[in-house]
Amino acid sequence: MSPLTILMNVLLFQAAWFAGVLGAARGSSWLGVVVAAGVIAWHLGKAQRASREFVLLVVALAVGLLFENLLVRAGWLRFDPSAVTAGAAPLWMVTLWAVFATTLNVSMRLLHGRPLAGAAMGAIAAPLAYYAGSRLGAVEMVDAPAALAAISAGWLFLTPALVAAARRLDGYAPR
Repeated sequence: MSPLTILMNVLLFQAAWFAGVLGAARGSSWLGVVVAAGVIAWHLGKAQRASREFVLLVVALAVGLLFENLLVRAGWLRFDPSAVTAGAAPLWMVTLWAVFATTLNVSMRLLHGRPLAGAAMGAIAAPLAYYAGSRLGAVEMVDAPAALAAISAGWLFLTPALVAAARRLDGYAPR
């Protein structure tokens, strides 16, 4: 895989994260969804087997929907009530899971076959990202220590699981 593809993957992931978080913080949650859709389209367009990557993104969306709604229903996270259905995570947040999945066979390919590294990365990086999102005003952590612990515990298991799914559904691997 070319270094330019890897660099673009990292930059597009970051662009989608900031669009989602800053858009939500400023009452324009649609911005995150639009940018995420563009990143996903670019990702699928670059894949050698886009259908496999598409399935991976759907799996990540489903996992994200379940996990984010669990955090909301448990009372650990609160999003802008005008942007969500009561007791549910907003669309911009769930689409970030698909954007995250775009990295699994590209810039985070080094996690393939390394479940402990994936677990450690998820358990550390995810709470930092949620904390940053809360500081930027996209989400409120009702009980920050409990929320961060739950996020860390969830991503401890979800990251290696998603990496394993990515490895099986790898649409970027040479044929």
